[in-house]
Amino acid sequence: KTVDGPSGKLWRDGRGAQQNIIPAATGAAKAVGKVIPALNGKLTGMAFRVPVANVSVVDLTARLGKPASYDAIKAKVKEAAEGPLKGVLGYTEDQVVSSDFIGDTHSSIFDAAAGISLNDNFVKLISWYDNEYGYSSRVI
Repeated sequence: KTVDGPSGKLWRDGRGAQQNIIPAATGAAKAVGKVIPALNGKLTGMAFRVPVANVSVVDLTARLGKPASYDAIKAKVKEAAEGPLKGVLGYTEDQVVSSDFIGDTHSSIFDAAAGISLNDNFVKLISWYDNEYGYSSRVI
């Protein structure tokens, strides 16, 4: 919860949300471990509260157990988005920004153009989501 006034919990949570990027805790990494037990205890994360109306982005940095090129990763994600995860996982190579995903029904949309690879063992993957609409689309 961000407020523009005193916060009893954390000082930075009470700072002006319309003028600041505010680092915050998130339970998302723990939630992933509950949904995908193989990842339990292998993830951590944090959030940044930013002055946008809607949409969030995941910036996942990963050290891979098996080498894989970024092109191979993109191909696998695209295959999943067009196959078993169709309608849940989206895939784009467009030059997108957060507002492009307002009202998107996917739980997450992989941004192939934004990710990077330091080498075949260390990658950064980017995925967008409308944290209210995408979730609601899974529930109903």
